[in-house]
Order: sequence, then C-alpha cells, then structure tokens
Amino acid sequence: MAVSKCARLSGASIGDLLDSVDSVLFDCDGVIWRGDQAIPGAPEVINSLKKGGKRVFFVTNNSTKTRKMYADKLGKLGFNAREDEVFGTAYCSAVYLKTVCKLDGKVYLIGSNAMRQELETMGIQAVGVGPDHISGVQNDWANVPLDPEVKAVLVGFDEHFSYAKLNRALQYLCNPECQFVGTNTDTRLPLEGDKAVPGTGCLLKAVETAAQRQAQVVGKPSSFMFKCVASQFVLDPNKCLMVGDRLDTDIMLGSSCGLKTLLTLTGVSTIADVEAHQRSGCPIRQEMVPDYYVDSIAEILPALQG
Repeated sequence: MAVSKCARLSGASIGDLLDSVDSVLFDCDGVIWRGDQAIPGAPEVINSLKKGGKRVFFVTNNSTKTRKMYADKLGKLGFNAREDEVFGTAYCSAVYLKTVCKLDGKVYLIGSNAMRQELETMGIQAVGVGPDHISGVQNDWANVPLDPEVKAVLVGFDEHFSYAKLNRALQYLCNPECQFVGTNTDTRLPLEGDKAVPGTGCLLKAVETAAQRQAQVVGKPSSFMFKCVASQFVLDPNKCLMVGDRLDTDIMLGSSCGLKTLLTLTGVSTIADVEAHQRSGCPIRQEMVPDYYVDSIAEILPALQG
C-alpha cells in the first residue's frame, strides 16, 4: 500500500494492512506483554490472527529463556502459541553456530542455562555457565586454563558476568580462529516505573573491547533473525508484518529485510523518537521509521472480529 511513512493505523487501513500480509512477527516484551502480564487485548489479537489463517511468530532478543519456556509463558498468559513459532536469541544463536559457523567443537558461553540447553539441543557442548571467581595475580589471569576443544565464544545475558569471565573470553579470543558471536546489542532492559538495568549489549561491548574484535550479532536488527524464521517456514518478506516497540531493533529489522513495520507505543520507543529519526536526514536512522503505528496492538482487534 502506498502510504506516508509512520501513518497512524486506524479504521479501514487496519483491514487493508492485514489483508496485504499472510505472516505477522511479534516482539514480546513491551508488545504482547510487560513482565508477567499480557498487554490488554494482546492474546485476543494473536488468537484472532491465527484463527483467521495468519501465521504468527514470536521474535525476541531475550536470551534467558528456551523456546519451550517461552511457549509455556505464552500459554499461561492466554496466547495460542506453539514452541516452533518462538524465535529467541538463545535458540537462534545455536542455529547460527551450527549452520553458519559450522562449529566443530565446544562453546565458551557467557550466558544462561537456557542458552546452554538450546546449544545442547543442537549438539553443541557449552562450558562456562555459572559464576567464575578470580584468583591469583595478573600473570595467572593471562595464563588461565583453557579448554582446547572450545572453538567459539558466545555472549548473551549473564547475571554472573564478571572480570574472570571477561578475562577468560579474552584468552579464548586471542586465537584468531576462535569464532565470536553475540546474541544482541540491547544496552538497557527497561522495567516498570521508568527503571532500567544493563542489557546484554553492555556485556558484549566489554568483551569486544577486551578482545579488540567485533562479534557477529545474531539478534535484531540482524537480518539473521528473520532468515532463521523464513528458512523454516518459507516466508515472503513482501507479505510479512513486523510488530515491535523498539525502533533500533524491531523496526530496523523489518525495514532492512523488506517487511512492513508497525510500532506499538506500549514499550520503549515513542513518536518523538520517530520524528527525530525522520528529521535527521540520515539513511540509517530512516530505517528506524515504521510504516505505521498504534498506541497498542489491541487497536487492531475490532478489524479482526468484524
């Protein structure tokens, strides 16, 4: 449809947009739920889309849960969702290491148990999960024991991130043949009440800085997230809609992969952020401008029920 960039989605335009796509990709936190509470109307939107014959996928940068854990959460919140419709960075990182990196060896993992489980499901053994305490002096740190079978370093969200882990990752990455992958570059995780905590991007940047190397990033806005879904379900980008609350991840992914994009204002980004990108004149920032926006995805429910 020929529309101006970032048009308010309402009325007949909702039905026109939905008619133009056969698959809808949703970010999760800030879009269909906040924390452990579903966004009002979100389960009905998802379930109505699926009942109407649309394919629905859940695409998240969060690396702390397995696909099964996400499917269980979706079910508890009232969403009709299958495990194979969930694409989180724990799973997608395992796919990336297996199919793109062709990894033949172990992974030094700065990350969660969920990431370890997804790697093991792909037949990849991970080492390093859990606390790692520093001891000795600097010369000991530079000669810390390493597993010779480790062929890659993978960095995701790790509540046990420490100097010891940063150092061990550096020592592995001193080998130029050791592959280096990160789940995502989100620097802050927004919480209720305008609070926030550091995100995976902070940990990844620390490792990149120490190793003086750039990681291959799997998560949004990397096109690999969409390729991971598209390769398994044969999606046509021209008939897909990406729905998200972050301009620099969700909307940029959709724009770069040729998807239609819809911003919901129930999460991180605001219309003021969009307008700033529009005024910038910067081609990269223009990719963060969505095709459409709504206050909440619940606004599309009447078009689905009518």
